[in-house]
Amino acid sequence: MDDAHKDGQSQSMNNPPLHRLNPTPGISAGQHLKRLRRQAGLSQLDLSHLAGVSQRYLSCVETGRANASPVTLHAILSALDTPLEHCNAVFLAAGYAPRYGVSPLDAPALKMLHAAIEHILQANNPAPAVVIDSNWDITAANASAGLLFSMVGVAAETISGFNLLETLLSPGGLGDHLANAQEIRAVAWQRASREAISNPKLGLLLKELPVPDALQQDVNPTPLLLTRVNTAHGELRFLSTFTTFGMPQDITVESLRIEHLIPADPETWKRMNTAFEQRPLAQR
Repeated sequence: MDDAHKDGQSQSMNNPPLHRLNPTPGISAGQHLKRLRRQAGLSQLDLSHLAGVSQRYLSCVETGRANASPVTLHAILSALDTPLEHCNAVFLAAGYAPRYGVSPLDAPALKMLHAAIEHILQANNPAPAVVIDSNWDITAANASAGLLFSMVGVAAETISGFNLLETLLSPGGLGDHLANAQEIRAVAWQRASREAISNPKLGLLLKELPVPDALQQDVNPTPLLLTRVNTAHGELRFLSTFTTFGMPQDITVESLRIEHLIPADPETWKRMNTAFEQRPLAQR
């Protein structure tokens, strides 16, 4: 029995499953899935192989001729690497209860998460590291990040609460102190634009920020893009990498990521290590 027949049979019962809700108005679950698939650059055949369903059945789901079960929806959304918040929207559109919750950052259940974040931040010294949420707001930073900001004239105590995207793109922000500002701004803009597809708040922020000039230019891609920071004592060079939390079951947990700025040469390591060892007592 193929997938379309099995799901069609389950939906033809007189009584719907108890976990079903009234369908939500607006965009349908199938339309959500079709849009997500196209944004991922996948054909129906590609996605059907990744999700473990037939192409015919996937087509029926996208057009509304079949109602996917929660298990099948989860498989399709997982294959598309869909953010949890958008997954909830698709489940609601399909008439199911949202699957993922949103915990406040100070929730007791996230105590373990905060301990892990604090450990990672401290272990990263003397390399700078910051924690950013889905809107690119900095929620925490290690001492070395404060030192780096201070080197370019930004008070360390103001880092938490900064929006990283805004300070990179806006005149007068951190972006003005980058030797390769246009490259970094273009990469940040492109990444944020992709994330804004499922984050309206981030999309509104992007509309208020200047579009980087480099987006209008032909830039030769390089294997690695360094973050090159101008300071009063010379240029510091960093490799950027991210830490995220595997298999999140909460939207708040999924939204957090730690950006590590790893010194890319011996001189930068030396400068950051010296600054960290000589940091004020108040920052120890």
